[in-house]
Amino acid sequence: MNAVLRPILLAALLVASSACVTINIYFPAAAAEKAADRIIDEVWQLREGAPTPAPENGGTPQ
Repeated sequence: MNAVLRPILLAALLVASSACVTINIYFPAAAAEKAADRIIDEVWQLREGAPTPAPENGGTPQ
C-alpha cells in the first residue's frame, strides 16, 4: 500500500467510525406527565380569563 494513502485511509476510517455514535436521553415518565399537566392547567387558566400565576422567581421579570 502506498505510504501516503495509508494515513489518509486510516484517518477516513477513524472519522467514519466516530460519526456512528448515538446518544439517547430518557426522561422520567412521571415527571414529564406532571410538567405536561401543569402546562395544560396554565393554558386553561389563561383561556378562562383567570389571573396568571405569580412567577416562581420572586416576581421580577427577566
